[in-house]
Amino acid sequence: MFGPTKEKSETSANIAEVDRILILDDAPENCLLVERILKKAGYGDVISTQSPETALEWLGLQGKPENKKEISLLLLDILLPGGMNGLDILRTLSSKEEFSDLPVIIITAIHDTQTLESAFELGAIDYVTKPFDAHELRARVRSTLRLRHEMLQRKQRERDLEEITDKLSEAYQTLLRVSRTDGLSGIWNRRFFDEILEVEWKRACRSEKPISLLLLDIDFFKKYNDTYGHQAGDECIRKVAEILKLTARRAGDFPARYGGEEFAVILPETDSEKALLVAENIRTRVQDLKIPHEASETSPFVSVSIGISTRLSGKEDKEPKNFLEEADKALYKSKEAGRNQSTIYS
Repeated sequence: MFGPTKEKSETSANIAEVDRILILDDAPENCLLVERILKKAGYGDVISTQSPETALEWLGLQGKPENKKEISLLLLDILLPGGMNGLDILRTLSSKEEFSDLPVIIITAIHDTQTLESAFELGAIDYVTKPFDAHELRARVRSTLRLRHEMLQRKQRERDLEEITDKLSEAYQTLLRVSRTDGLSGIWNRRFFDEILEVEWKRACRSEKPISLLLLDIDFFKKYNDTYGHQAGDECIRKVAEILKLTARRAGDFPARYGGEEFAVILPETDSEKALLVAENIRTRVQDLKIPHEASETSPFVSVSIGISTRLSGKEDKEPKNFLEEADKALYKSKEAGRNQSTIYS
């Protein structure tokens, strides 16, 4: 009499595989009746109790953890034995985030609008009245479980989308970093250097704080390559770049490979005196590497020449072009004076 069509029966069978329905009603005959109706509709996993304490234990809210059951739908009577009623159960569930996905259908013989309003305010999703109409009960259970499945699927899709978005963001950041990094030296490349110099120059204009720039060359690098080979030359570039990273390591400091054997370091909020200290620190650390360079005309080891340009305020020029030229001229002076030294533009 109450049996579903073949199509609905197959749907119910699928639901029965994943859903467990809990009935909490004060009357055992009501529990048996609802169980019979739902099982006839294809819901095989239906459990019931007249005890609020047992229901709370099955829900994992009290008692032994091993007695907890995964519940997909709660059919809840308003009137319960003992000192707890259905509204108390709802109030407990609504206070726990873990039950936000648990739908509750109220079972009631009380035609009290205020009680039903309270139940809905506490999270109930629907209600059925006693005496039960099998068609109505089955339809409400089916629609509620379908809604729950759709909601869980939507949340899973949202989680999947968040995961994909995070992976895309991570891939983008990796790609961005690769596009900004010099492949040989591992420090920032010339293109990104140009971008950052523009940014820091404008920041210096706004803040009216000093900004310094170092340009440095590996001395007699062509001769080094000719003597030791390009593989050794590449390794030399990597070691000098590592010195730059170790030395210019404040939050705003920006070491980059400027081209070939030439490097650059942007030093925001740094005057000429402090810039010279950084430059000399770099120069002596490179010397301390003691990389043999028998073709050098200035040292038995690999050395660097450094040019320093400092502006007390970027307002003197709209663009950092002259700033770069000054550092380049200072670098030329270091080379003219015998290399392996630092020179401040003046």
